[in-house]
Amino acid sequence: MKSNTHISVMKGLHIKKIPLFVKVLAGMALGVGLGFILPHSCIRILKTFNLLFSQFLKFIVPLLVIGMVTPALASIGKNAGKMLITVLSIAYISTICAGLFAYGNSTWLFPHYLTLGELEMNSTAEIFKPYFELKIPPLCDVMTALALSFMTGICLIFTKTETLKKSVIDFGEVVKLTIEKAVIPILPIYIFTMICEMTASGQIKSLMGAGVKIILTGVILSVIYLIIQYCIAGAIARKNPLKCLINMLPAYLTAFSICSSSATIPVTNRCCLRNDVSEKIAGFVIPLCSTVHMCGSTIKLAISALAVMYISGMSIDFTTFAGFVMMQGIAAVAAPGVMGGVLMASIGLMESILGLDAAQTTLVMTLYLAFDGYGPACNVTGDGAIALVTERFFGKQEKAV
Repeated sequence: MKSNTHISVMKGLHIKKIPLFVKVLAGMALGVGLGFILPHSCIRILKTFNLLFSQFLKFIVPLLVIGMVTPALASIGKNAGKMLITVLSIAYISTICAGLFAYGNSTWLFPHYLTLGELEMNSTAEIFKPYFELKIPPLCDVMTALALSFMTGICLIFTKTETLKKSVIDFGEVVKLTIEKAVIPILPIYIFTMICEMTASGQIKSLMGAGVKIILTGVILSVIYLIIQYCIAGAIARKNPLKCLINMLPAYLTAFSICSSSATIPVTNRCCLRNDVSEKIAGFVIPLCSTVHMCGSTIKLAISALAVMYISGMSIDFTTFAGFVMMQGIAAVAAPGVMGGVLMASIGLMESILGLDAAQTTLVMTLYLAFDGYGPACNVTGDGAIALVTERFFGKQEKAV
């Protein structure tokens, strides 16, 4: 009896360890296969589910922002100091620059190998309608949620109201549990329904042809951005940037394989020590940056969104996209605490700022999750660059203490 229980537990653990991107790829493959053979009635059922889940996503995203960003801001105030403010500022600037870097290069590269409005030109097949629609209006939009989070989080720093702070933290745990147990497990099914419909309508050929090019663009640009980061950090810290970057390779490969910045913290910390960063600095910077420095995830998200906008025939205005990147960097502050949190925190912004509809947002999610590892890999490696700069500014002070 005990052995059977042990086997069942191990099977359960094994199932849970299947990476999200593997499930997404399986959903995409299944969607392509079944999209050619399923009758229209089945496609309409899948379309109904797709719209219901998209409504739930719109409902949960503002709550995610309030529940994750507010306690993060309140906690920052508790440990406020020069080093904290410095690390937060560098991390945010790096994240913003990553998004603008992706914008500048993508708008230059995409016209060379993607077709403007390709999805629109190929959408000549029948449009499938759901059997019914159910509206789930969000309590507020994302911008209102961000404003409320800032107001509440900053006020908690000064008022030190423990009761309200505990309530906000508890609410964040409720939202986090909902994302982890209800949203993330269903995402591959949600993407499957979208791919299945696109296959049935004849659009999938355009997406699959462009998908590999888009993902490769993201991987290459993220590596180039890391090189730039380490050239700057090396110049400030007066160290060889190439050697420092090579020392961070174990952290890059670990995050690439397990698709998690937070789970890679011990490896990232050891790599920073090899770059002569003190234990105190590394122990402070690396855990903090794992939740606030999202350069790789921002590059991946920006390229996916820009690609979908381009092949959908939408105009890509720099000012609008810069505003999206700046707000996305704020919304994603505490999102890494949730699997797929950066993407989830950005859904509402893609719709409200960039003007993407539910179908286009789903395509962005598909591209983002299809090859997930390079985003976290870039994040953690970039954390090492911030640790180098922090060591240069505060290392002597820490040794003196």
